[in-house]
Amino acid sequence: MTTATEKTEATGNGSPGRPRKPPRSGLSPATRWSLRLASVLAIAVAWELYGSAINPVLLSSPTAIIGAFFEMIADGTLTKAMSESFVVLGVGSLIGVTAGLVIGLAAGRNQVFATLIELPLNALYATPTVALIPVIVVWFGFGPTAKTVVVTLFVLFPVLINTMRGVQEVDRELVEVARSFCSGERRMWFDLILPSALPYVVTGLRLAIGRALIGVIVAEFFTAFSGLGYLIVTNANSFQTDRTFVPILVIAALGVLLTALLELIERRVVRWSARD
Repeated sequence: MTTATEKTEATGNGSPGRPRKPPRSGLSPATRWSLRLASVLAIAVAWELYGSAINPVLLSSPTAIIGAFFEMIADGTLTKAMSESFVVLGVGSLIGVTAGLVIGLAAGRNQVFATLIELPLNALYATPTVALIPVIVVWFGFGPTAKTVVVTLFVLFPVLINTMRGVQEVDRELVEVARSFCSGERRMWFDLILPSALPYVVTGLRLAIGRALIGVIVAEFFTAFSGLGYLIVTNANSFQTDRTFVPILVIAALGVLLTALLELIERRVVRWSARD
């Protein structure tokens, strides 16, 4: 009797021996989106009230920015700048992510290769990429090639470092178990190493999104011939604050969209992480 009673009290329900489920915590998706929209609405209202009360040269209101947005769409300046920046962003991000994944996977699995690239990698990562832009412009000119190289450098390091760390953090005991069952290298990669490193890779990609957007704007600040960064510089120099904020908010919205898309992919791919 004492044993049965102790089991029942330990589990917290009337089923002896069945472990009690932890209470469900967190917010529902509807609550999350309600809070997100409420915060954005509060910021927009406060911005509108404050922006309408001061000099428009210092800060433009959201309504004026929306009007400038449609003006820039109508005259074609915004669509042209977006197409130029998005091409550079896409190509540079693709090259940077691919190179980061390949080098990170190889360095994470091969200690000799990791040791060879350790010092150059740390030196380049510690060097502000902005400091290299004048040299890159001298090497590649003021065209899209230089901007693509800048975006690639901004994206490369977070993906590479997180991927390498993810491969290195694979449980050694699991690797030994796989080897004891005569698992080949290819099978070990697809069954153990890649699934274990995937959360680290997703973290690197999430960091790379913000760095890619920073890279394309900073590169266009230095070249100042085309793209969203060019619009920011030219409109700011002519004190058109409402038109200056339009490309800034476009970049911010793109960052939110890409991050949400990556979170959706993460929930689909890394299912076990969400369950844990």
